[in-house]
Amino acid sequence: MKTVLILLVIATMLSNIKNVVAQDVLDGIYVKEHVPARKFVPYYHLREADVMWSKKIWRMLDLREKINHPLYFPKKPVDDRMSLIDLLQYGMEKANMIVYDASVDDEFKVPLTHEGLIEVFDAKDKTNMIEDVNTGQMVETVVKGEITSSEVLKYLMKEVWFFDKQKGRLDVRIVGLCPLRMYYRDDDLEQVDQKTRQVFWVYFPAARPLFANHEVFNVNNDAERRTFDDMFFKRLFNSYIYQETNVYDNRRIDAYQMGLDAILEAEKIKNKIFELEHDLWEY
Repeated sequence: MKTVLILLVIATMLSNIKNVVAQDVLDGIYVKEHVPARKFVPYYHLREADVMWSKKIWRMLDLREKINHPLYFPKKPVDDRMSLIDLLQYGMEKANMIVYDASVDDEFKVPLTHEGLIEVFDAKDKTNMIEDVNTGQMVETVVKGEITSSEVLKYLMKEVWFFDKQKGRLDVRIVGLCPLRMYYRDDDLEQVDQKTRQVFWVYFPAARPLFANHEVFNVNNDAERRTFDDMFFKRLFNSYIYQETNVYDNRRIDAYQMGLDAILEAEKIKNKIFELEHDLWEY
């Protein structure tokens, strides 16, 4: 009889443990339903006849600037948050998003495979000679390569500024994004020669559904989370002009200006764009 009672007590305890494990746990006070089901705001239809002026611009986003930190952090996914580069990799793997080879051009012609992404990040498996703790001998060991997303410290953004005569306003649309990997060479022991490499190009209009369904951290209010699409659509970032279309093979500013002169040249291009709209009106 005692044995039966002991077995019943043990069975009850195991049942309680299973019930505890099976309980639903909510890390918060409500279930988030708005952002996962959110749709992006589509661009209004634009006719070629309505565009009386346009200019293609390339901008540089430096994620080390404080206002751009939501695009860089977290370095590793935390809860439902991830950095922009991690989101783009997620889009490649889970959402069948196509990215384009940046070594070809920036016109979205050649798709980049996952193997190509691994090559860009130097994330291939490597064989190194490592000392065996037990024998003291050098043994060949395969070190698994990893994509270090924290090395993406800048983004190159391609956009088109245009004046729509039908609506009577100057507007802008982002065309593409290109992560820039900043790293040091393996043979650079002093870590002074930092390299910059374009990772891939993303066609921005095709990535907007993915951006609209993922949140960006809001430093002021956890209940009012912005999405990645909000960040770009509302221009909640800081950048500077890196290049414009020109007769000299679309050369970059740093090809003919350096330092402070390059900054002034970028401001000059920006002022030209806004002065064009200003000069169209009479006050």
